[in-house]
Amino acid sequence: MTKPLMAKATAVWLVDNTTLTFRQIADFCGMHELEVQGIADGDVAAGVKGFDPIANNQLEASEIEKGEQDPLYRLKIKFNPAAVGEEKRRGPRYTPLSKRQDRPAAILWLVKFHPELADSQIAKLVGTTKPTIATIRDRTHWNISNITPIDPVALGLCRQSELDAAVQKAAKKKSADGAVMTDDERRKLVSTEQSLGMSTEPKMPSSIAGLANFSLTRPDEDEEKNPADYSDADSFFNLPHGDDEHDDEDDDKGRR
Repeated sequence: MTKPLMAKATAVWLVDNTTLTFRQIADFCGMHELEVQGIADGDVAAGVKGFDPIANNQLEASEIEKGEQDPLYRLKIKFNPAAVGEEKRRGPRYTPLSKRQDRPAAILWLVKFHPELADSQIAKLVGTTKPTIATIRDRTHWNISNITPIDPVALGLCRQSELDAAVQKAAKKKSADGAVMTDDERRKLVSTEQSLGMSTEPKMPSSIAGLANFSLTRPDEDEEKNPADYSDADSFFNLPHGDDEHDDEDDDKGRR
């Protein structure tokens, strides 16, 4: 823990009870120097009650004395074993009240377009709980019929870099497990920029790429299947010529 509890209230107390410079107070409380100056002028933190860092075991009195004697001295916060690991917050991230109603839409979008993401990853991205995700997956949510899937990045629930990192992590885990992914799943597992640059046509595996032009018929069979030339109908039916028929009739008449 590098910053005091109730930083603004601590700054108010230091402004009112010490002769430390604005920069010293700003560095100790994690604030801007102009904000501390606004506290001194009464424009910032009006009505905020000062928080004594000495009485609350956050600062030694000797540190304030050193800072008042040397304007360049930086105050050091008192080590508190009980505060170790306090900033390592567990559980889902905090979501503002104005965006909490958008979480079911974001969960439905992630479940629909990135089913490879684990519930823990979705909970971390949009700041929700696993039971809520389970109701969305099972479509047992009380308002499931009115939920429209919306990109969580567009809703402001997470950053695009965080979503891409989670997707890439899911891709590595799936490949490590030896699962075979389709082209559509692989397209979902890449980042947004890479996905937009990929072709939408499915790719043929290289092992059977040469079969595209393969034919089961022989070249000479195509010629045999071609129809014969029937332009000479007389040769096809083998009919006698008309002149010979008339000659035979004349010979019979002469004999009679």
